Amino acid sequence: MSIIAEITGSIQGALGCLGAALGVGFVGTKAVEAVGRNPAASGKILVQGILGMALAEAVAFYSLFLGK
Repeated sequence: MSIIAEITGSIQGALGCLGAALGVGFVGTKAVEAVGRNPAASGKILVQGILGMALAEAVAFYSLFLGK
């Protein structure tokens, strides 16, 4: 029975990390598009992009550490 619990926790962690990876990819894609449209605002876009990526990465940590 403990094997099933370990597998379930691993799946939860994997899905959380997958969601974080998708979130970081989407934020990066949109940041590149925004800089392409308005290069003068690249500094502000960079700050917002890094903040968005950090929040998306927090999901991975929650799923790995709180899922056990």
